[in-house]
Amino acid sequence: MFWEDQTAPRKQRHTARRLPQWLAAQYGFDSASHSTICDYVQIRRPQIEAEARRGRQHMEGMVPQVHLPGEEAEVDFAEVWVRLAGTAVKCHLFTLRLSYSGTAVHRVFASQAQESFMEGHVEAFRVLGGVPTRHIRYDNLKPAVRPV
Repeated sequence: MFWEDQTAPRKQRHTARRLPQWLAAQYGFDSASHSTICDYVQIRRPQIEAEARRGRQHMEGMVPQVHLPGEEAEVDFAEVWVRLAGTAVKCHLFTLRLSYSGTAVHRVFASQAQESFMEGHVEAFRVLGGVPTRHIRYDNLKPAVRPV
């Protein structure tokens, strides 16, 4: 009955107060006092709720990613601070990383403008000797679409 109460609307769940009457009507059970039944419910209901929660928990696991050589790459910009003539200057690090091998090409630019975005790709393709055959994933496309 308490297991069924887990999925029942709150107002339709069985209460400890009415339980002795229900047991007597359904099963002719009147051998336990009202306080004994209430004490049992007070202990057992939280146990059942905990068991039900454990049954609904997410299973631990992983989905392995499979990347074939040269198929996929990831592109991202990150902020970096560079010392130029003793002064700290905020720059932007372009990274194109191959998903299979983890080989990465990094280039530092003064901005994230479209020119930097395109030049970063050209340099990465030149260094890697080609273009990924399937797709390139972008973390943030703002540099690709921002007006010049």
